Order: sequence, then structure tokens, then C-alpha cells
Amino acid sequence: MQIYLVGGAVRDTLLDLPVTERDWVVVGATPQEMIDLGYRPVGKDFPVFLHPETGEEYALARTERKSGRGYRGFTFHTDTDVTLEDDLVRRDLTINAMAMDELGNLIDPFRGREDLDQGLLRHVSPAFREDPVRILRVARFAARFAHFGFRVSHGTNALMRQMVENGEVDYLVPERVWKETSRALAEHSPQRFFEVLRGCGALAKLFPEIARLFGVPQPHRFHPEVDTGIHTMMVLQQACRLSDDPQVRFAALLHDLGKGTTPKNEWPRHIEHEARGADIVTEVCSRLRVPNEYRDLAERTARFHLHYHRAMELKPSTVVKTLVLLDAYRKPARFEKFLLAC
Repeated sequence: MQIYLVGGAVRDTLLDLPVTERDWVVVGATPQEMIDLGYRPVGKDFPVFLHPETGEEYALARTERKSGRGYRGFTFHTDTDVTLEDDLVRRDLTINAMAMDELGNLIDPFRGREDLDQGLLRHVSPAFREDPVRILRVARFAARFAHFGFRVSHGTNALMRQMVENGEVDYLVPERVWKETSRALAEHSPQRFFEVLRGCGALAKLFPEIARLFGVPQPHRFHPEVDTGIHTMMVLQQACRLSDDPQVRFAALLHDLGKGTTPKNEWPRHIEHEARGADIVTEVCSRLRVPNEYRDLAERTARFHLHYHRAMELKPSTVVKTLVLLDAYRKPARFEKFLLAC
């Protein structure tokens, strides 16, 4: 039996980042041997065990084979003859396919350390194309490590684009899309998550309401960047400078969705885009099964963000009415988030 530290713990150790959780792979053991040593089995699809003292996860080395569409269509194989490299080759990115033995020696069969040094997000093998969740994960890692200068390799981006064109992304369930999106919103540069998805064509599939903002003009007087999609990414970036709260960031991201439905003959003006946008926010949140607290803040931000910016021009009665519609008196904490998002 041989035990190796794998995945994010190895990557973050090499990047001198805090290691929040550690995962282990066990080579050359059977499930019964693990149980005999006091490990508690928890895995359903493949053998995963909890350490009797630390509670950390120890998984038997495994291989996987595509058996259907989407990210659930896999069969797994574990046996004592499965090697460490067999286990690592099924992982998504080279920077996540490294291991360390008990003496701290690095095992790096796919040049993950080199890609770390070069700031490159690169897939391990063509098997990457078998799991559409990996597109979301690549985009999330781009958001996490953007401030280190990380970028997606051309080959990996091309592979992700093929996956989108082949319809693999269509099999992603809403819960998984939202899980990865909410995690991305908490990263250092979440705008990169959406930029990477747009770069491979996945944004139009997963977030068509955001994708159609790109190329829609706004009045240059108020928006020197003109393009509404670029504006949206800038707003999200600014939200990150002001707040770590993913709810505020989500509201900032969706605040202008109504501009994507403005008829072209009205461009660059967007009359009543706030009300249209609020309705679209509700539709997006329903489709992705977004938690109510995210939805409520985002819907109100879309509907009333211009009231905030024009507050000093409004009638006192309109201000009071707006405060009532925002439920500011009963929920002042959410109202503070609304102000921050605006």
C-alpha cells in the first residue's frame, strides 16, 4: 500500500498558498484492507474512505471510462493493479495532476510544475472532453489565478470549444452550473470566469442573457467603453474591489440584462431596460435554481439601480416609494448590499 497527497493541496503548496483541505490517493490496497485499518467507507460510485483520526478523504486509485452523455456518464474501476499515473491521467488540468509521496517528493508525469511556472491552464489528456463540468472548472481556475497571470492554453480552449459544439454542455444540470458559478463569484477575478466561457462558446449556452450583451452599444457620454458586455465585466470587476460578498457581485453582474433585449432601432438608448432586466433576472435565477437571497438582491438591483444614481433628482415621494419597494425598512442589511451593488 502506497499513499500520496494529490490535487489542489499539492498545487497550492507549490504556489505557496494556504492549503485548506488535503486529498489522498491509495495505491495497491483493497476496500477490505482499508476497513481493517480503521478507515470508514463513504464513497458510493467508487471506494472513498475517511481517515480514522483526521477525517481526511482517502480514495483508492481508479480509472474511469465514458459510458454516457454528460458528467454523470462514467463507470469506474479500482483494483490493486491501478497505478498512480493511471489515477492522475483522468484529472482535468496538469496543475491538478501532481502528487507527493510521504517524503515530500513530487510525482509529476504531465509537467504540471512547468505549467504552474508558466501560468498555464492545460488539460492532461483528450479524456478531458468527456466531462463538461471541466469547462466550468477551467473557467473557475482562471478566475482564481488571474492575478497570477494564468491563462488557458490554446489547445485546451480549442478542446472546450469542440465540447460546446458537440453538445456536451447541454447535459449540465442547473445545480452544477450554479455551484461552479457561485464558487467563481467568490474568487479573486470572477469576470475571468465569464470571459473564458465566452471564449469557448459556452457563455451563449449557459448564460445567453449575458452573452447577448456583447456588441450592444450604450451612449458614449455615460459609457466610454460603449459595449454593454464589456461594461458588465467592468462592473463585476469593480464590485470585487468593493466587496467580497458573492451576492453583491452577482447583483452587479446581472444589473443590465434588460439592455440585451432593446430593439436595435432604439440603440444606443435603452428605455425602460430596468424593468425588462428585472424580469430576466427572475428567469435566470429560476432556470439555474439560484438561492432566493441572491435572486432578491439581483432583481431589485436591476429594477432600481437608476433610482440610486438619480436619487437627488427624484421627488421625495418617489424616494419613499422606492425604499418601500426595496423593503429597506424591514431588511436594512439587504438594502446596504443594494447600495453597494449600485
